Amino acid sequence: MTIDNYRDFRFRGSVAPAPHTPIIDSIAAVPGEDEATMYLYDPIDSWGGDWGVSAKEFVAALGSLGPVSTIHLHVNSPGGEVWDGVAIMNALREHPARVVAHVDGIAASAASFIAASADEVIMGRNTQMMIHDARAIAVGPASIMRQVADLLDKTSTDIAGVYATKAGGTAAEWRDSMRAESWFTAEEAVAAGLADSIAGVEVTPTNRWDVSVYSRQEPEAVEPEPVDTPDGSPELPAMTTVRQARHRANARKVA
Repeated sequence: MTIDNYRDFRFRGSVAPAPHTPIIDSIAAVPGEDEATMYLYDPIDSWGGDWGVSAKEFVAALGSLGPVSTIHLHVNSPGGEVWDGVAIMNALREHPARVVAHVDGIAASAASFIAASADEVIMGRNTQMMIHDARAIAVGPASIMRQVADLLDKTSTDIAGVYATKAGGTAAEWRDSMRAESWFTAEEAVAAGLADSIAGVEVTPTNRWDVSVYSRQEPEAVEPEPVDTPDGSPELPAMTTVRQARHRANARKVA
């Protein structure tokens, strides 16, 4: 297969399919201390197998755990299909065990709401979490495109509710951050309320749900009004505030 672009291998980008990381790592059968360790270390993909972890595979692994009291779910995933992600999330919610999500690398897209739905979320040091609106590919006339757009809005609002339940705020507020595609460092995830702690580090949640500062969306540039020069001719300032900030940033990079 020729690699033409990053979509060649679905949610794996330009990385060719390969057997995924085993979902179940270990089960400690110590009476009173029965804990299980699971891994979500691949894209979330309904095809399963070499393409990623499907909900069907994950639920089968979850069902094989037996009566454990705690599940440690280690996450390092770019996300993937929404509905398989929702199925994995609900399977974990319905399991009688306490679920502790450990973000070991990245919890992005669908992987972020799976992690956020756990009873406890622990970010590893130097890890990140990313949230964004649901996306889709559609083919058809304008009426189909409008239907898909409406479905995407409903889906994204549902997902926003997961973040709101974890961190506070409203689904509408979280949708704003999702539209902007917001990236959170471990410290920022705790501050925003999406995570409870950082492994080995003490961080106090301070921000909870005002997450606009974590968005990569730039402020809208506003052109200033013309200013009169001494000779009476109008003159515009050389740069807007946003452009000046970019200029200073570029100057620092060059320096």
